[in-house]
Amino acid sequence: MTPAEAQTRIAQLRTEVARHDELYYRQAQPQVSDLDYDRLKRELADLEAQFPQFASAASPTGQVGDDRSEGFQTYRHRQPMQSLDNTYSEAELREFHARLVKLLEREDLAYVVEPKIDGLAVSVTYEKGRLVRAVTRGNGVEGDDITANALTIRTLPRQLKASADAPIPDVIEVRGEIFMTLAEFQRINAEREEAGEALYANPRNLAAGTVKQLDSAEVARRKLEIVLYGLGFCEPVSALPATQAEYHGRVRAWGLPTVEKFWSVRGVDAVWAAVQELDRLRDTFAYATDGAVVKLDPLQLQREAGSTSKAPRWAMAYKFAAQRAETRLNAITIQVGRTGVLTPVAELEPVQLAGTTVSRATLHNRDEIARKDIRIGDWVQVEKAGEIIPAVVAVNVQRRTPECVPYVFPDRCPACSTAVVQFEGEVALRCPNRECPVQVRRRVGHFASKACMDIDGLGGAMVDVLVEKGWVRRVSDIYRLRREDLLTLGKSVEKSTDNLLAAIETSKRAELWRVIHGLGITHVGVAAAKDLAKHFGSLEALATAKLENFIREKKQSVIEGIGETMAQAIVGHFQDPANRALIDELRALGLAPVAPEKAAPTGTAFAGKTFVLTGTLPTMTRDEAAAKIEAAGGKVSGSVSKKTSYVVAGAEAGSKLAKAHELGVPVLDEAGLLRLLDEG
Repeated sequence: MTPAEAQTRIAQLRTEVARHDELYYRQAQPQVSDLDYDRLKRELADLEAQFPQFASAASPTGQVGDDRSEGFQTYRHRQPMQSLDNTYSEAELREFHARLVKLLEREDLAYVVEPKIDGLAVSVTYEKGRLVRAVTRGNGVEGDDITANALTIRTLPRQLKASADAPIPDVIEVRGEIFMTLAEFQRINAEREEAGEALYANPRNLAAGTVKQLDSAEVARRKLEIVLYGLGFCEPVSALPATQAEYHGRVRAWGLPTVEKFWSVRGVDAVWAAVQELDRLRDTFAYATDGAVVKLDPLQLQREAGSTSKAPRWAMAYKFAAQRAETRLNAITIQVGRTGVLTPVAELEPVQLAGTTVSRATLHNRDEIARKDIRIGDWVQVEKAGEIIPAVVAVNVQRRTPECVPYVFPDRCPACSTAVVQFEGEVALRCPNRECPVQVRRRVGHFASKACMDIDGLGGAMVDVLVEKGWVRRVSDIYRLRREDLLTLGKSVEKSTDNLLAAIETSKRAELWRVIHGLGITHVGVAAAKDLAKHFGSLEALATAKLENFIREKKQSVIEGIGETMAQAIVGHFQDPANRALIDELRALGLAPVAPEKAAPTGTAFAGKTFVLTGTLPTMTRDEAAAKIEAAGGKVSGSVSKKTSYVVAGAEAGSKLAKAHELGVPVLDEAGLLRLLDEG
């Protein structure tokens, strides 16, 4: 390569890497895999080393990616918050060890190997043991102050625990990652799929995007977690232990959440063995782990090794390459969601990937198909994004045949042939036809489901029949069904017909929150529906509410957990004339939901108490137990914290039970819960 060619390529790579940095750090919407990004950056670094005349202090190879966003105040780290050099190669990991041996003039070096959690880097400052600030890495020198959002993380203590064995420094920056568990990620995506909305790509992107929400109430609804394991500024330094391994123990003693497992090893062979063991174990963790971080154990040797402008010399991240498989794309099908969103799905020749057979994968949206130039008949590379959702990540154009032509995204709904629309600011295309049969099926199915009106006998198959017959075109038509019509659906259907009609009649007096949830308001799940029902007391009051009924001045929530984004969705839902008309229709057809008691029962063992349910109870479902607790004036939460009054544990109780023991929260079995109910 000539110097002129190198200069051109370096300029191209700097532009491309800067674009991907913007997408990853600021928008939390990366368009390439970590491996492909690292390859680009490695190529740039190699060229800059080969042609030093084109070196620049502004090159992304010498800088930490910048995650700062508009809307946040920035705060300067007392000690720079660097990134880590990384590798996918065992040989380079061994070279890292060899460099330290030469630099420190020691052969037998001790290391700590930690899981690399795929999240958003954060630094939490405690002064005199009290949490005062949480800041993102930013550009390494200063980051966004996200304290308000970090305080929604229930596992993050406001005050450190003091003990003789774990003295608390006057000031300390404890560093780690904010992340989202795989279970929470799946819960959120399940809600979006039910609503016909595009799915999030992986937990890291969703966690990073959530942290940068300007509305803390919205952040709280997505249950973020935090893990702390790193060290920034500390005063006095004498308060610190001698090693990284001991620091882990100190962090745990202070009551901070830290990594569940790490390895203390000596020598590079033991390092590599620990990395391999972590690779085997990582599928059992509750969060996405994309690699291993290898650190010198003695803090004094860390200080001696020092750092470059970008990364410490005493640490290295070994990244696990995402598992990919290549297979043929047989077809692209378009799914229509409850809100009319058209979502493309790849129909694949079945292939083994990460221990499962994959035959379908997400294509996200029209723009993604065009950007990657994905064509039916192509050989495509599939990987599990965030190790959960299979996604088409690339096309093997070398295997493309002439009959593979560019894919044309439909401009009409595949279910009803209505011309699709694209709302301003949205990537998704939608079918605007409210009577589109697929949308009707999804809306009616959602309304009748156990999580909403719980109409027994109105399952998916029956809903399909009713929509196909034309008897149900909107939710309100459920209450117009006629016995004589239903009896024509087959022989000996009298009993099932009467049971269904009885269930429909019973649903007219359903709890108010069930109706609110059944309406399918964007962002409103079960918990929010219950909060809205308690606050407004009637559908009419909710339907006529204005934004100021939800949000006070300075964007403070009137109802805990209902932030500005959800409030706007609720108000917007009822501003739609068709949605207001539905409320009037339902009322005219006899729907009279039961409002909750305005005040929780007092004078019982449950008043003002918070319960967490975990495991399988002997005679009740968790929903039944939750209903009993709420009827007695208690509140049911999904996570254990110091504010939890009781954990009710059944068979196969997991991490919530362990957390209860750790925090000293009383634990009840089902019999204990029933005794408490009787006492109340």
